[in-house]
Amino acid sequence: MGAFTPRLPVDLEVLPATRDHAVTVANLFELYAHDFSEFHDVELGDDGRFGYNNLPLYWSEPNRHAFLFSVRQKLAGFALVKRGSEITGDECIWDMAEFFVVRRYRRHGLGTAAARQIWTRFTGRWEVRVMESNHVAYDFWARAIATALKETISPVHAEVAGRRWYVFSFDSGLTP
Repeated sequence: MGAFTPRLPVDLEVLPATRDHAVTVANLFELYAHDFSEFHDVELGDDGRFGYNNLPLYWSEPNRHAFLFSVRQKLAGFALVKRGSEITGDECIWDMAEFFVVRRYRRHGLGTAAARQIWTRFTGRWEVRVMESNHVAYDFWARAIATALKETISPVHAEVAGRRWYVFSFDSGLTP
């Protein structure tokens, strides 16, 4: 399989996922959860799926938003964004709840470009949480945030319900 280098941002689309896309997002979530299982204790259900109980809320609650990423009309990932900090409970914070780029499209700037589009769409205060054990995600988010904001943001450590996180906090204030 040859190397893939998308021509960004022209080929990248970050589109709202409607209720009609719920199965597509759920399927992509399975790939995400499989990747996640490498460093976090997630178990398959009896049906052979990881599942995500909160997924339906992204089409029923107004402060939750689901997005699909595509490159040349091919699925490339998804993001789930919600209002409200998982760390402090502050309802004014935007939270990058879940974010996934299919392996084929990683390391070409697609994730950074997709995150920037989302931060531009929802200006204001943001938190991006990274599990302490997820070193690859930590490196990605540190680079993506620094690239988008043109400054380095140092995360703080937080522990919630026995889980240890790095938390990047920033004001997006980005324009398209």
